[in-house]
Amino acid sequence: MTFDSNTPVLVGAGQITAREPDDQRTPIGLIAEAARAAAADCGIDGVLRHIQSLTCLNILAPAYPDAPASLAQTLGIGPGECFYTPVGGNMGQWLVGYYADRIAAGQLDCALIGGGEALATQMRGKGAGLSGVIDTKAGEGPRLLGDDREPTNAAEQRHGLNLPVQIYPLFEQALRGQYGRDPVAHRQALGKLYAGFNAVAMNNPKAWRREPLSAADIAERTPENRMVGAPYTKRMNAIIAVDQAAALVMMSAAKARALGIDPRRWVYPLAAADASDRWFVSERAELSRSPAIAACARRLFEATGLAVDDIDYLDLYSCFPSAVQMARNALGIAEDDPRPLTVTGGLAYHGGPGSNYCTHAIAETMARIRAEPDAHALVSGVGWYMSKHSLGLYGSRPPAGGWRRVDAAAVQAEIDAGPGVEVAAQPEGAGRIESYTVMHDRDDRPAQGIVLGRLDDGRRFIANTPADPDLLNAMTDDEFLNRAGHVRSDGQRNLFTPRG
Repeated sequence: MTFDSNTPVLVGAGQITAREPDDQRTPIGLIAEAARAAAADCGIDGVLRHIQSLTCLNILAPAYPDAPASLAQTLGIGPGECFYTPVGGNMGQWLVGYYADRIAAGQLDCALIGGGEALATQMRGKGAGLSGVIDTKAGEGPRLLGDDREPTNAAEQRHGLNLPVQIYPLFEQALRGQYGRDPVAHRQALGKLYAGFNAVAMNNPKAWRREPLSAADIAERTPENRMVGAPYTKRMNAIIAVDQAAALVMMSAAKARALGIDPRRWVYPLAAADASDRWFVSERAELSRSPAIAACARRLFEATGLAVDDIDYLDLYSCFPSAVQMARNALGIAEDDPRPLTVTGGLAYHGGPGSNYCTHAIAETMARIRAEPDAHALVSGVGWYMSKHSLGLYGSRPPAGGWRRVDAAAVQAEIDAGPGVEVAAQPEGAGRIESYTVMHDRDDRPAQGIVLGRLDDGRRFIANTPADPDLLNAMTDDEFLNRAGHVRSDGQRNLFTPRG
């Protein structure tokens, strides 16, 4: 086997899933435990003292003054540099690409990626205080890697588009329209899709939720499975209240060889690509597609000579079913493809520890590749609202043409040149529903209708509907795509009243 001494390799992975209650549990403590497990997974002693660069992924709660410095101190190491990230479920994969670039360029030879949350512990104590912000009150704060733009604009926020549970259902309804399904048939299809994820989680000891669920258990609205944001029931939503952490150790091939790490434990990042879709959801021309995933995937396969049919293991980011389907469609994977779309069980069953899910997916991918030396794998990560995308290919042998990082600027220019849509700030007149959702409270009562629609002149509008329970219940259960109606503005908020 021949390779360049600066070829990047993943040599250690550690995962922690802590189900037993412990009031003293902290995110940094969990991440440190995962980091020690990743170091031990390298198969030799003393790996952590070789770490030159450490990145701690964003911790939703609490907001540490300097989380990466706290992690380094807990581990008893002094890496030359420590970084933190903004919120983003893509960041675990993004960091593998970032460090692979630097290792390949000879800038460093050993790095640690780690992240995690103790939200189950914090929510039991009613003290989560979710923020995701970087606490700089005690000083300048940690050095930041990654895109930290605000995810939504003022108009979206005024109409209740602030959180994933409010926005991903809009993608889902648009997908349903693309497929030509009625609401009942589509919810059944979502149950079938996520039953496949549940089956993987059942066989994953590290998954947070492992009880068997049928497609009907997932799709049907029951007291145990309330509606959240139509058409999503609770069992279709990512579980955020988990105590989980994962960490990865990356090295140059030369460093791994010098330390005596068994090459059979090496997993090679082959190529990576990162891009953002048009940033604000309301400005995207098509709500059911991700041009960024499609462009990244095309460039990845071109760079490696692989095709999607050559991929043995897939982990498509799964905060909600729409994210899975948009990635699957962009990659050209058929709906009836027999390959599981997750190696962990996905965020709804494995668990979604804030920004760190991808690190778990990569750790599981490493285990698959070590067990099957001819296998190839693809991991995708998503930040915010199908906004930030990071994709990576992995294998057990060094890439024939060397490590490849797709030219992010070229990919982004391609996406930015694509179509957008004009949004009417204060719409008035006839319009139709393009996509919609109804948010429900914890007692399964409809609370708010949210609509993205089109005026007769083609401009898009954002609006809420009247807070009429009969209307909101009808929107939850019946067909409202393309429903005509009237929209008006009071200067701040827009109101769309459907006909019929």
